Amino acid sequence: MKSILIKDTTREEREQIVRQALWGDCGTECEFCSGCDNRGGGTIDSLYKPYIDGEKEISEINAEYRAPFVR
Repeated sequence: MKSILIKDTTREEREQIVRQALWGDCGTECEFCSGCDNRGGGTIDSLYKPYIDGEKEISEINAEYRAPFVR
């Protein structure tokens, strides 16, 4: 399995990683979907943009998203 870390991927690969991972999670394509927005996370573009842009790892974004729900 190839690494999904920012240092090991291109922007295009990160976009594909996000699309594939989320499609598998909810079973629908992300295009025109507002499911994450309905859960309070914002759109896919805004939620995972820092990863796609190479600013934050997926694990950091996921931890920040879960933080308000974990005690």
